[in-house]
Amino acid sequence: MNNDMKPVAQTKFEKKLVQDKYNTNVAFYVHINEFNNSVREEIDKKIAEIFYFMRGIDWNFDSYGVEKPGSRGNDIVCYFILRSADIEKLQKLFVDYFKDYNNAIKITCSVTKYEKIDEGFFELDI
Repeated sequence: MNNDMKPVAQTKFEKKLVQDKYNTNVAFYVHINEFNNSVREEIDKKIAEIFYFMRGIDWNFDSYGVEKPGSRGNDIVCYFILRSADIEKLQKLFVDYFKDYNNAIKITCSVTKYEKIDEGFFELDI
């Protein structure tokens, strides 16, 4: 097994894995009144539109999901987590696409900034 930790990416593939020195995660939580299959389709459509218009914004998609009441509060929450420093542009897009959505109660957002402290590389033979 080749699991010796290397402090610097050496192979071409390892160089593709190098993470940014700084990383900003932006999480949007859309609080909604109800959730069912038709709501899932509506949310998916809105998100597809948002992602379509995110050209010109430096971003990477991280995750998307739905939390039922009780996990973070009493609301049903659709969450969208992105990696981007263009916070103001993202805020505008989310407001534009959810302001007229009757099922939405509010949008809350968190911004987390990370700084890479250490990074290493190794391979596992299987």
